[in-house]
Amino acid sequence: MFKNRISLLMSTMFMVMTSLAQKPVERIEPPCWWVGMNNPNLQLLVYGKNIASAQVSINNPNIDLVGIDRVENPNYIFINLTVKPDAKPGSIDIKFTFPKGKPLTYAYELKARQVGSANRKGFDNSDVVYLVYPDRFSNGNPSIDQVSGYTDKVDRNEPYARHGGDIQGILNHLDYFKQLGVTALWLNPVLESNQPSWSYHGYAITDFYRVDPRLGSNELYREFIDKAHAQGIKVVKDMVFNHCGGEHWWMKDVPMKSWFNLYPDFKRTNYRIPTTFDPHASVADSSLMADGWFDGHMPDLNQRNPYLANYLIQNSIWWIEYAGLDGIRMDTHPYCDKHFMARWCDAVQHEYPNFSIVGETWVNYPAWVAYWQKDAKNRDGYNSNLEIVMDFPLMFAMHKAFDEKEGWDTGLARLYEIIAHDFVYPNPDKLFIFADNHDIGRFQRDSSQALGRLKLAMAFLLTTRGIPQIYYGTEILLPGDDAKGHGDIRRDFPGGWPTDSKSAFTPEGRTKRQNEIWNYMSTILNWRKTATAIHNGKLTHFIPENEVYVYFRHNSEQTVMVILHNGYQPKVLDTSRFAEFLSNKTSGIDIISGNKVENLAKIQLSPRSAMIIELK
Repeated sequence: MFKNRISLLMSTMFMVMTSLAQKPVERIEPPCWWVGMNNPNLQLLVYGKNIASAQVSINNPNIDLVGIDRVENPNYIFINLTVKPDAKPGSIDIKFTFPKGKPLTYAYELKARQVGSANRKGFDNSDVVYLVYPDRFSNGNPSIDQVSGYTDKVDRNEPYARHGGDIQGILNHLDYFKQLGVTALWLNPVLESNQPSWSYHGYAITDFYRVDPRLGSNELYREFIDKAHAQGIKVVKDMVFNHCGGEHWWMKDVPMKSWFNLYPDFKRTNYRIPTTFDPHASVADSSLMADGWFDGHMPDLNQRNPYLANYLIQNSIWWIEYAGLDGIRMDTHPYCDKHFMARWCDAVQHEYPNFSIVGETWVNYPAWVAYWQKDAKNRDGYNSNLEIVMDFPLMFAMHKAFDEKEGWDTGLARLYEIIAHDFVYPNPDKLFIFADNHDIGRFQRDSSQALGRLKLAMAFLLTTRGIPQIYYGTEILLPGDDAKGHGDIRRDFPGGWPTDSKSAFTPEGRTKRQNEIWNYMSTILNWRKTATAIHNGKLTHFIPENEVYVYFRHNSEQTVMVILHNGYQPKVLDTSRFAEFLSNKTSGIDIISGNKVENLAKIQLSPRSAMIIELK
């Protein structure tokens, strides 16, 4: 008995010591790669205890070992490879030989690309992007609400705790998105965010190659995208390059001091994006803007470090290829090193010429947004290579336009004036337009706001120039006031949890008012799918008069007349000033009501309403 106990004790101690011992190679990232990429160069980050002491060799006809870079931390090396143009898919043996101990062989996989991968088509003006907050949309797999090693708990009563929404929940409702009429889904970040609290938002990433296990897995994410594509729905991935989470595995063993900005001392950014293009900006202000930390738990990444730069570029390409992405939305785009971001955009476009990237350009004026768009004629010569930028100035105007009395520069004139600034953009059709999102108070803050206000805004959003984005829940009047905090504008979608009393995913679970706006938006969205004048037509607008803003979208195939009436009384619109578009038209169909408009000379307008007339 005693001998058995000693034997069991020794066995247990051996198992514990083995589990605590660090492997010679803990990580290699990217975890795999593909043959046939336009850029044949590949740099592997290898992490392991004293890995810098190892000699590395590769004997394979598919790949050349160009060199090994050893850095200040001996637990990291960077292996520089060239994948040959005629390389075949298969396993590559990377041999690590140490001064002491046995050599190690690591099997690294080169995969075959999907047919047509390089020519994938991103999202464009024919699409409407629906923004989904994964943690707040639907809980499809309650068994992963709590995962061992992840401390942030699920508590739906706490606005800033995790609520349990996941990728399976989104996948389960693909038919809902299709019925609504949206054609692309943008998910807030889904990568691991193993922070002790407030991890639900996903913007403090702790592993750039792993989906957070409380949301699902890499495999499930890829399955979700495959099934979305089968429904004709594209998927946009939210990426973050400006910072990582304070609990990222890098922070436990930093590769090099220059991996982060202002490390190890924390200093917050001044959030003053204009200092990046202001010709009079001081170095102190512009450097703090770019290098300061976004928050105390979000270390600022230094994209000027060449190893980190390669890491981030390869990470983007890896996710596009692995998951089958259609687009990327880049968080806090101007906070990163702007020259690196131009290089990153170029590198992604080099591999995927038809891919779409939109950058979050949260600034107040059109000229400030225009600075970040590709081919802008900037005074400093900077070219971002970023084709799609977010039109925050139009969003700000929308939040005021439908609440004010009409004046020289108030009410609908606000929309007109922002659109009139399109001369500053290299391509105003490549503007990402929206009424609200996860960082801004919802357009419909509460139930006291008139439904006509939201209808006007949605009719405008879905017919003006640019690529529209809708925030989840807008179609069911989900309220949210930013004055009450971000938790209030990121509420759970009713019916996304088995315990919810009603489900807004079905007409039966929605109120009469909710169904009214849902049907209104769905009608426009599904019509929009084939409305070529909206996709690629020219926009011609007329100065708002008498509480009415009229514009036309037109190409050789179709002419659409949009009328926004912001007045509270019915009126008859005399259309004589629009003769340049109406002189050869005899009638039209209002696609919202389905009614035929027989008399184009005098059009009856209801209070606080929109008409979208397809002219005949």
